[in-house]
Amino acid sequence: MCWRILGHKEWKEIKGTGAKKAFKNLVQKGTAHGVLAFVGNEAVGWCSFGPRRDFPFLEGSRAYKRDDISHVWSVTCFFIHRKWRRKGLARGLLKAAIEIMKRRGVKIVEGYPVTHTKDGRRIASKMAWTGPVKVFEEFGFKTVQSEVLLRPLVRLDLR
Repeated sequence: MCWRILGHKEWKEIKGTGAKKAFKNLVQKGTAHGVLAFVGNEAVGWCSFGPRRDFPFLEGSRAYKRDDISHVWSVTCFFIHRKWRRKGLARGLLKAAIEIMKRRGVKIVEGYPVTHTKDGRRIASKMAWTGPVKVFEEFGFKTVQSEVLLRPLVRLDLR
C-alpha cells in the first residue's frame, strides 16, 4: 500500500490495520492486480502490479519521477515467505505478471528493483521486496533511469 499513497506522512497514518483494510477494499473493487504462488493450498508468495497511475508515491519520488507514464504499468513489490526464498519463486511470479500484462495489452512494464548495499553486499532477502535487479534483467528489463544510487528504474517494452 505504501506505493498507493503520496507520502511518508500518509503511510504512517495508514500502515498496519488501516493499510490491510484499504487493500482489501481495492481487491473487492477489482482495482488491485497481482499473482500468487502456492505450494499445495498454502500461499507462499505474491507479486503486485498495476497501472503506474495507481501508485502516486512514484511521482513524489526523485528516483522514479517520469513524464512518459501514460501506457506504463508497474511491478511494485514481491513477497516470498522466508521458507521459500531463493528458490526461483520471484522469477515465476514476474513471468506470470508479465504474461497477464501482455494479455491486457500493456505496452511498457516498469520495475524498481534493489541492487546491493552501498558497500557492495547483497541485499538481505527480507529487504528485497521490490525484487532483485538480476531477476528483472533475466526477463529483458533495461535500466532507463538511475537518479538515486542503488535505486534503478527498469523497463520492458511489450510492444
